[in-house]
Amino acid sequence: MLTRRACANVRGIITTQHTTAVRSRGFGVVAAAQSPVRAPTLADITPNSAASFNEKQKAFRDGQLADQKRKEQEEKDARAREQDNAKKKGGALSSLIYGTPEGRELDKDIERSFSQVLARGKYVHSIVFHEVKTDKVDEYTELVGNWYPKMANIPENKVHLVGSWRTEVGDCNTFVHIWEYQRYEGYHESLHNIQSHAEFAAFDAKLKGLISSKRTSLMQEFSFWPTTPPRQLGGLFELRSYTLHPGNLLEWETHWRRGLKARREVMEGVGAWFVQIGDLNTVHHLWQFANLEERKIRREQSWNVEGWGETVHKTVPLIQTMRSSILIPCSWSTVA
Repeated sequence: MLTRRACANVRGIITTQHTTAVRSRGFGVVAAAQSPVRAPTLADITPNSAASFNEKQKAFRDGQLADQKRKEQEEKDARAREQDNAKKKGGALSSLIYGTPEGRELDKDIERSFSQVLARGKYVHSIVFHEVKTDKVDEYTELVGNWYPKMANIPENKVHLVGSWRTEVGDCNTFVHIWEYQRYEGYHESLHNIQSHAEFAAFDAKLKGLISSKRTSLMQEFSFWPTTPPRQLGGLFELRSYTLHPGNLLEWETHWRRGLKARREVMEGVGAWFVQIGDLNTVHHLWQFANLEERKIRREQSWNVEGWGETVHKTVPLIQTMRSSILIPCSWSTVA
């Protein structure tokens, strides 16, 4: 009974922390695009922008590290307060069981509850591919560039727009959008709210006339690689998509958990997700580079980092197919 009561109190703390974490992702404030009339292109990227990119990357990482330390301290303090409260409420009985198998199990339950804050399932992401008609690209850019930020700015919709990009190398004139929801309940509620908006029918009818096809998958982020909060580093993006042989996702995760540590020393990751509904057995990795030359240099440098070669060696046999696309961020993208 005491264990259940203590864990229930911990879950209450975690619920509060979860709400705070959702807000702290920073997606809530998305500046609406000011009449974007032209789709982004590779020509928009400054070729010699590596120095500026590296400076912004360092500032972003330093900020993330400080934020992480602050959150860890807050969780530590909250756990300490909860244990003090449990001891006071439990009195002699509480003091008696600490250090016993029951007490150790209580500690494990509390630890597990806190670890769940950072585990899978915290968010659901959708990745949407729009194949736009060649002569409708600018019209599409203006339509979506005004509608998407508007929907993301309505708190009741409970959705964050991670980013929007146009494919420059790969399936050209394909736009990629990644949305973030608070679990599947948030996804369902967001769809309901957006489609109930007074302007949705007109938007949807116009959109259908601009695209040739639409493809959507629902994903979850790997627990070891949370999706980046909003940032403006500049440069371009590479979306790498892997179709794995069925049954190999857990092994893939195990190897990439180690491999990401090596890759992060020389490359800037945006996020990694595995599809749960849609293109099953598919994993998407999104990277950011200053330019194409820097992409080449950084990928070559990866081979000099201990652990990366082993990751490649162990993951290649798990792959059925793989694709790479170069993406250019749209003007309203929160990650750019």
